[in-house]
Amino acid sequence: MPNSTTEVSVSVPLLSSLRPATNSSSQVAIVGSNVCPIESLDYEIAENDFFKQDWRARSKVQIFQYVFMKWMLCFFIGIIVSLIGFTNNLAVENLAGVKFVITSNMMLAGRFTMGFLVFTVTNLVLTLFASAITAFVAPAAAGSGIPEVKAYLNGVDAPEIFSFRTLLVKIVGNISAVSGSLLIGKAGPMVHTGACVASILGQGGSKRYGLTWRWLRYFNNDRDRRDLVTCGSAAGIAASFRAPVGGVLFALEEMSSWWRSALLWRIFFSTAVVAIVLRALIDVCLSGKCGLFGKGGLIMFDVYSEDSSYHLGDVLSVLLLGVVGGILGSFYNFLLEKVLRAYNFIYEKGVAWKIVLACAISIFTSCLLFGLPFLAPCQPCPVGALEQCPTIGRSGNFKKYQCPPGHYNDLASLIFNTNDDAIKNLFSKNTDFEFHYLSVLVFFVTCFFLSILSYGIVAPAGLFVPVIVTGASYGRFVGMLLGSNSNLNHGLFAVLGAASFLGGSMRMTVSLCVILLELTNNLLLLPMMMLVLLISKTVADAFNANIYNLIMKIKGFPYLFNHVEPYMRQLTVGDVVTGPLQVFNGIEKVETIVHVLKSTNHNGFPVVDGPPHAAAPVLHGLILRAHILTLLKKRVFLSSPVAFDSKALALFKADEFAKKGSGRGDRIEDVELSEEELNMYLDLHPFSNASPYTVLETMSLAKALVLFREVGLRHLLVTPKTSDRPPLVGILTRHDFMPEHILGLRPSLSRSRWKRLRIRLPFLAYID
Repeated sequence: MPNSTTEVSVSVPLLSSLRPATNSSSQVAIVGSNVCPIESLDYEIAENDFFKQDWRARSKVQIFQYVFMKWMLCFFIGIIVSLIGFTNNLAVENLAGVKFVITSNMMLAGRFTMGFLVFTVTNLVLTLFASAITAFVAPAAAGSGIPEVKAYLNGVDAPEIFSFRTLLVKIVGNISAVSGSLLIGKAGPMVHTGACVASILGQGGSKRYGLTWRWLRYFNNDRDRRDLVTCGSAAGIAASFRAPVGGVLFALEEMSSWWRSALLWRIFFSTAVVAIVLRALIDVCLSGKCGLFGKGGLIMFDVYSEDSSYHLGDVLSVLLLGVVGGILGSFYNFLLEKVLRAYNFIYEKGVAWKIVLACAISIFTSCLLFGLPFLAPCQPCPVGALEQCPTIGRSGNFKKYQCPPGHYNDLASLIFNTNDDAIKNLFSKNTDFEFHYLSVLVFFVTCFFLSILSYGIVAPAGLFVPVIVTGASYGRFVGMLLGSNSNLNHGLFAVLGAASFLGGSMRMTVSLCVILLELTNNLLLLPMMMLVLLISKTVADAFNANIYNLIMKIKGFPYLFNHVEPYMRQLTVGDVVTGPLQVFNGIEKVETIVHVLKSTNHNGFPVVDGPPHAAAPVLHGLILRAHILTLLKKRVFLSSPVAFDSKALALFKADEFAKKGSGRGDRIEDVELSEEELNMYLDLHPFSNASPYTVLETMSLAKALVLFREVGLRHLLVTPKTSDRPPLVGILTRHDFMPEHILGLRPSLSRSRWKRLRIRLPFLAYID
């Protein structure tokens, strides 16, 4: 379902031409950079007779072991994600640092052409490597990964998004792409990385690569793995910004569709582990054992620690910052959506075009980063500067570049640098007169458009850091324009500008506020930060949706939002449920079961009892395709249509019905049965969920959507209003709640009137 403020163009997914016209349990979406089939997840526990008997047989020791392993996995997630986050920063700072040092030394020697060639070729090789391994090894690793993880936590399962090779390519590809001076970030890929680590641990490792641990295979259902993936996404943000509380709130506000207090405690535990491990590793680097890491890097130092002094009159400038930031953020989302759609048409031509586009963006970026500082005038070194001027080497506010002795190039200090160092320079205190306003303006425009062009390439790329650096340059530029009319220094304006641009693009408030406060280590900024985030988000909501919702819509993920469209209140579930409906008898012939499984792609089948087992047809429950395949593989068949005796359940183990990992599941084509077996019978009663969620056909579609989303269902059974009809009208799946399906059935419904109203009154989007 699209966000209520999404523009008309965004309401048409890129894959609309590939979707089936009729309702189907199988759909497709763009996962990473490839088109893949997607399915829904089973977050509902199947309460069948076998499940109940298995739980009754568990001892207190087994229950304690189950709870203990949850906490242990949260601990492992925190340890592994923090080590990966530290390694990412260590690798980027040293790779990019060596590149900048070599290039700077050549320029100091007057070898500008050779410096340009070294800089451009190095960036091209790094980008080519990142795009090649992504395109050929793990296409699911392309992009930030946040839309894929967010869709998964909403109940959408896509192949390979959490596989081991996706994890490796995400780490190595992001290091290579960021080191190649592309204007992309590490935070989004770290969220995906944390989710991959959590998923792999939750399924006991990776069978494909022989990395399995039987003692970890306790979490064999989608609900437990969903909780672990939520922990992993929070740990990823905590490792990116050294913001443990911000990571918890990010998972709550942006990622998770379901939340409870027990999950909150475990996520907080994971992010606390991340913070402790990072602190220990940073202390090691401060002793000079990490090469160039420690002389820059966003997670290394407090980028702003000066006491803030502001007055009531500064509120007006903050209001202006928030309004303009909201407008710029929504415009940023609009352009990014257009660019992603354009890139998709290029990618349809083949893998080679994906790599060529990435290399072209790399060359264009290198030319801008190297050439633009030559347009900036050289500034004389300020008297009493706190650091060496001009700066020789890795980082600093006074890059010499092409300037004579005693002068520095302020634009080079921003643009000819890593993103982390650029943010540190923009946030720095006591630097109100070190940057010329034209240099900051050029830097803002460059970052604004380069980040849009760079995000869609076939490589692991995040949006957090590019949005922060773009917003920081915008905020500092506003501070320079206001000058003495405000009591806030330019570093504070940069922090607030980053907040306003983040709020305008990503539409988060609480989590962004805490992340920026933890990042800057300045609690006195809290009132101003809250104000600018609220204003920028409110302004931007009047134009379009947040960036991740737009990307999910473009990719075609059937995401269920936490609000309903007004026209859904005019419809009942009976208006949208479609057929044909496939039903099994409680005791069904094996041949019939095999035929239905081969002729349909459905993943859930109602089980109905009729004569002689019941006086009239009655709904017994729902059985999953995966469970039926397990029964067929066990070949526990009956020669006559009679029920299983109680001893038959002892032939099965709970692990046999457990959810498989991220690899391919069982298929009916893999089950070979003889003619004799096909003429036998199978009792489905003990393995059917005898208490599935059901609704009357007269329930409003809006009310059914709330139930479907809040409980985390895959199937919602629709029963008739009167008893003189068959016991089941149909089954609602995620696809039935998608606007494309509803409006396809009811073309007379028009959303234009509601859309115009919501644009004028955006708060209507939050009214259920």
